[in-house]
Amino acid sequence: MAYADIYRRWQADPEGFWMEQAEAIDWIEKPSKALFDDNAPLYEWFKDGKVNACWNAVDRHVEAGRGPQYAIIHDSPVTGTTHKITYSELRNRVASLAGALRAKGVEKGDRVIIYMPMVPEAIEAMLACARLGAIHSVVFGGFAAHELAVRIDDAKPKAILAASCGIEPGRVVHYKPLLDAAIEQAEHKPDFCVILQREQEVAKLVEGRDFGWHSFQYGAQPAECVPVEGDHPAYILYTSGTTGQPKGVVRPTAGHLVALNWTMKNIYGVNPGEVFWAASDVGWVVGHSYIAYGPLIHGNTTIVFEGKPVGTPDAGTFWRVIADHKVASFFTAPTAFRAIKREDPKGELLQKYNLDSLRALYLAGERADPDTIQWAQNQLGVPVIDHWWQTETGWAIAANPLGIEELPVKVGSPSVAMPGYDVQVLDEGGHPVAPGTLGAIAVKLPLPPGTLPTLWNAEERFQKSYLDHFPGYYETGDAGYIDEDGYLYIMARTDDVINVAGHRLSTGAMEEVLASHPDVAECAVIGVADELKGQLPLGFLCLNAGCNRPHDEIVKENVALVREQIGPVAAFKHACVVDRLPKTRSGKILRATMVKIADGQEFKMPATIDDPAILDEIREALKGLGYPKG
Repeated sequence: MAYADIYRRWQADPEGFWMEQAEAIDWIEKPSKALFDDNAPLYEWFKDGKVNACWNAVDRHVEAGRGPQYAIIHDSPVTGTTHKITYSELRNRVASLAGALRAKGVEKGDRVIIYMPMVPEAIEAMLACARLGAIHSVVFGGFAAHELAVRIDDAKPKAILAASCGIEPGRVVHYKPLLDAAIEQAEHKPDFCVILQREQEVAKLVEGRDFGWHSFQYGAQPAECVPVEGDHPAYILYTSGTTGQPKGVVRPTAGHLVALNWTMKNIYGVNPGEVFWAASDVGWVVGHSYIAYGPLIHGNTTIVFEGKPVGTPDAGTFWRVIADHKVASFFTAPTAFRAIKREDPKGELLQKYNLDSLRALYLAGERADPDTIQWAQNQLGVPVIDHWWQTETGWAIAANPLGIEELPVKVGSPSVAMPGYDVQVLDEGGHPVAPGTLGAIAVKLPLPPGTLPTLWNAEERFQKSYLDHFPGYYETGDAGYIDEDGYLYIMARTDDVINVAGHRLSTGAMEEVLASHPDVAECAVIGVADELKGQLPLGFLCLNAGCNRPHDEIVKENVALVREQIGPVAAFKHACVVDRLPKTRSGKILRATMVKIADGQEFKMPATIDDPAILDEIREALKGLGYPKG
């Protein structure tokens, strides 16, 4: 069937469509129906079914004869090691860890925080919790003690599973002192901690509270899978809230299993047994959906990569991993490709590797500018698929579903809405706008299976954040438009749409123009306060490695480009060259923080910032442009 037929089938009979997808999952008790709407606008899926996520991700594959297949490949250029784990080994390791946790009192419904780097044990910890029906909350390894303490107080974990350290290019990140400081700061105290001691740094254990990973499991009886209700939370994943208070996105177990399993074949185009790689981190939603759960539920081999796109050891590391492990489908953030392109603009390092196994590249997490997409297409010679989703949804809202059919690619668009999502563009009053008109992107309720039903312990905040602004819709917080063919264009976060002398303009559209300049590797545009026009755009340009032209010449050319392609209405007159842009660890540019610096406002240091020192460089660059004013 073609994509349009499948989407129409879902529209005509959503209940039948999702019950059919649910057949691909192993149920302990099958659900009586798909959607439960008695508590609308808080919807739930497969609520009366009984299921176990670990069984579906591990045990059922062993039972079906996939035991000898590799489940996880740990490729760690920062330690120079590669380690492969079969499905049979994974089952034994997870059952042993789950048994040890159960022996210490961890049961269904208890919370467990996981604070670990990109090692297989992080995935095993997630699966061990799922095996017991415990609710895990992964906190990005190396997060500051205060941020970890805030999450400990919100989730109130019975236990914390952590590692002694993480390894970054050229440095060791000391996790254990951060964990100790967080527990000290938090009002809630966990009963115990389990620490994976790494060779690079052995941590000091607190007597009576801390246990070594291996000694903790010694002699434990392997645990069986505990049945949980369909709406039982699989995990809580904290996403930064605008108030500085983190929002705990809740992921319901059954919908998560059904939706992710459907996506592996239909969106990512992989068959069970093939190697799938998402180059992200278990601390982010991509790591949950497409390193840990999605590939394993579907019977794929997943890669756990401990490294960076550049510098471990060079900008060819992604190509080596794809070649070494015969990756069929690859998923990463556009920012990773911009970093590679900046270091190796001609793609010379790629020539060293055989990438015949690779069928497609998927990009998400930050707007994929056309220039980066075209560069990747030229280098790789495979479809480059931009797709769009959020921590809250857990899987793609819009994509080009290669496993169904390869739709024509429109560069700059994440293509079309996936079954389950009725995507609409609304004006401020909540009315749908005409094709091609910029507006707020919203999804008509109910959201599909696997998306957030609420926030942890914060139902009122959930309604206020996502449902109140446009009644009957989920507000995505993104702005964009839908064209005549139904293709969606995400132009900016809603707060990145700037108002220049009454004209609503997308900073994303300006970034697209700047990124097309041959010397620009990466860029950002922000809107700064202006007495006359309300707001004015300001550009930041990072240049390609080896570019040694005068900066003022490059700036002039970029100002002219925006004027030529968007028009004088954009009032784009100022830009500066910077070495780096401030980003979160997952690669999102911190535009809102840059705006606050430019406007001379107070701001809270973002918890997820990769390197706070970059903000000083931005401050200096803004000073050179005369900001903040006065």
